[in-house]
Amino acid sequence: HVPQGPVCTNLGLKPGQRLTVKGKIAPNAKSFVFNLGKDATLVGLHFNARFDAYGDVNTIVCNSKKVEEWGAEHRETVFPFQRGGTAEVTFGVNQNDVTVHLPGHQFTFPNRLNLCVFDYFDAKGDFTLQSLSWE
Repeated sequence: HVPQGPVCTNLGLKPGQRLTVKGKIAPNAKSFVFNLGKDATLVGLHFNARFDAYGDVNTIVCNSKKVEEWGAEHRETVFPFQRGGTAEVTFGVNQNDVTVHLPGHQFTFPNRLNLCVFDYFDAKGDFTLQSLSWE
């Protein structure tokens, strides 16, 4: 069972804007998830940091979900998170993709659902949200 954290709706993030998530990672963390999309059923970016989950160790897995249909997984092997540490991730919304800014690394994930606005964000798993800011 994955603990459900905060849920935000009506964010209204449009291309050119960014969302920064900060928080603490549990000392015995297995994984945590950030979802960004239109709502809970249309997830443009599912960001899953896996310390040790689903057969992955220290891997970030990103995907998109349209209702119950998942897309192809995108894996990043750069893993800047530590159990018991703090995490800061910024999601920059662009016209055709989302840029994910991690400490010392960044990558882009395509906007597969062609969302023109990202209204929804949630955080789940072994992570305690401390602040959420957008510009």
